[in-house]
Amino acid sequence: MKKNNIFLIGPMGVGKTTIGRQLARKLGMVFIDSDHEIEQRTGATIPWIFDLEGEEGFRRREKAAIQELAGRDNIVLATGGGAVLDADNRRCLAAAGLVVYLQADIDALLKRTAHDRNRPLLQTADPRARLEALMVQRDPLYREIADIIINTDKHSVAASVRLIAKRREKQSSAD
Repeated sequence: MKKNNIFLIGPMGVGKTTIGRQLARKLGMVFIDSDHEIEQRTGATIPWIFDLEGEEGFRRREKAAIQELAGRDNIVLATGGGAVLDADNRRCLAAAGLVVYLQADIDALLKRTAHDRNRPLLQTADPRARLEALMVQRDPLYREIADIIINTDKHSVAASVRLIAKRREKQSSAD
């Protein structure tokens, strides 16, 4: 039986943290952002970890955090955009709660992340090309484990929260 958790997956800038906070508040759950959790555990920022340990080092830390956090109950977890790259993370999330894939088109993601320097993968001459490449790689992985898909371009934060809460209620009554 799945735990009473909700996991938000999707690309950077899609609204996982914003939606997650409001969803947790509405449902009386605990909100956790995996990137913030990693920063608290290490005492270092994500860009600093990327600079020092590379993406591989960051992904190891991310995997450890996700494995531990998914073992909790009654949480809303906003994962990092690349958390789904690891097959163990995908299995863990799919087994431990409702997985919600938040998606948005590339233009919206670019607009939302344009001035954010805490996105190491977008510190490139062509952020659009990088986002497009990331989505080609990650979209199938997001879809593989998603119980529900919500386009945050077409739904406000409040509407997204309502949709997720309704789906969770349906899942709970089916269990």
